[in-house]
Order: sequence, then C-alpha cells, then structure tokens
Amino acid sequence: MILHFQYKPLFSNQHIPGWTISFYFKKKRYTGTYHQTGAIEWMNEAPEQEDLEVVTSQIHELMLYHVYD
Repeated sequence: MILHFQYKPLFSNQHIPGWTISFYFKKKRYTGTYHQTGAIEWMNEAPEQEDLEVVTSQIHELMLYHVYD
C-alpha cells in the first residue's frame, strides 16, 4: 500500500501537464515524474519488479482522483 502520497505540478503554468510525485511503499521513499501519458519516470530507483505493476496501478488511481477529477 502506498503511504503519504504527494504530488505537485512540474511547471508554474498549471495548464502544462506533468507532476512530481513522492510516496512511501514498504517503508522506502520513492520519487518520480508522472507524465500526462501515465508514464512514470523514477527519480531514484524504481520499486522492485514484483511490486511495480501494483504500485503503478495505485499511482494511476490516485492521480485520477486528485488531478483529473
């Protein structure tokens, strides 16, 4: 489960899509860039391969709820 999810726009002009994201998963902090296409560019290391699909799905749901709602 993702904890302490945060996001903020990459650009001061909020009409330009792109967000920095950060969260904790399994007691480890992750940061990245969430692009309008739904692609995630990890700033540090990405979550483990076996967790990547679950984490990506949860991030998409959170972004849909917070940004696109």
